[in-house]
Amino acid sequence: MISARKLIKASYYAGKDFFRPPQVRDVRSPAVAAVMVPIRSLGPSETGRIVQHLLNLAPADRYLRFGYAANDEQIERYVSGLNFERDEIFGIYNRRLELIAVAHLAFAVEADFTSCAEFGVSVLVHARGRGYGMRLFDRAVMHARNEGVHMMFIHALSENTNMLNIARGAGAIVERDGPESDAYLRLPPADLDSRMTEMVEEGVAQTDYRLKVQAHQFWSFLRMMQDVRRGMRDARDRTSS
Repeated sequence: MISARKLIKASYYAGKDFFRPPQVRDVRSPAVAAVMVPIRSLGPSETGRIVQHLLNLAPADRYLRFGYAANDEQIERYVSGLNFERDEIFGIYNRRLELIAVAHLAFAVEADFTSCAEFGVSVLVHARGRGYGMRLFDRAVMHARNEGVHMMFIHALSENTNMLNIARGAGAIVERDGPESDAYLRLPPADLDSRMTEMVEEGVAQTDYRLKVQAHQFWSFLRMMQDVRRGMRDARDRTSS
């Protein structure tokens, strides 16, 4: 588990790059392992971005995420039914404030299963290969532990090997039943380390998000000023000709 000191240090150095012009990354280039990935708890005010994230999934990815070929209306209905009071939604933003990865930790509502939670995740195609799914899984496990969850499970299509490999890598027991599989992971109880690490990680992620918002506003303003100057220059050229 990453120490609080390392998290703060990584956030500081990452923040120094926020005000550089955003660039489009070549998806064919090999991924570079990040020192830290800020993962932020999402709230009701971000439902629009969650919807957009899921709508950006290709049909095959929607099928793997939901277990059926979800159309746009079904995705919007799913997001509108999210319970932010009970469940936890985690997200990873890029520098353009695009929600590139989202995880849903759903807590059981049945009285006999209050110590259980289910995990689901989606990552946009251009952001894959960087370990975001595993990072979100680890974040969800830590939060579940701190909320008193003893068992976390994943219900996925058997062909969703990426999701099942994440579960196996964490030590989960995977049971296959034809086209569907269930993974069960028993969680250790919370301790001081898990509680402090979650608190620091969330604080770092919130700071990371605010810096990204400020950088986005700065570059948007700069582009607007460039458009204004370009318009004035074009007007002068037309007047003089």
